[in-house]
Amino acid sequence: MNKLEKFEQERLRKDLPAVRAGDAVLVHQRIKEGDKERTQIFEGTVIGIKNRGPRSTITVRKVSYGIGVEKIFPLHSPIVEKIEVKQKGKVRRAKLYYLRERIGKAAKIKEQR
Repeated sequence: MNKLEKFEQERLRKDLPAVRAGDAVLVHQRIKEGDKERTQIFEGTVIGIKNRGPRSTITVRKVSYGIGVEKIFPLHSPIVEKIEVKQKGKVRRAKLYYLRERIGKAAKIKEQR
């Protein structure tokens, strides 16, 4: 194991919940504006996950005022304070990119029981 891998392994977060595609999540993100710092919550549906160890990311999508907004969050970054799973989704595929073309009820995902 080289120095870079060791450095990355030390900074892996252990407090992350099990998140899957289709889950409705609340991502608490640390925002810095000038010298002030605040927490902003991004609420949406996970449409994709990339598992790359310390470089793992999740793509979260929401519709805000009729416009689709997607954000990619690095899971092990200090910018992400915490992730809350609001609702588990029942889906049959890993990437939900088809939701980009759907609006309203057609974009709904069933809840897993």
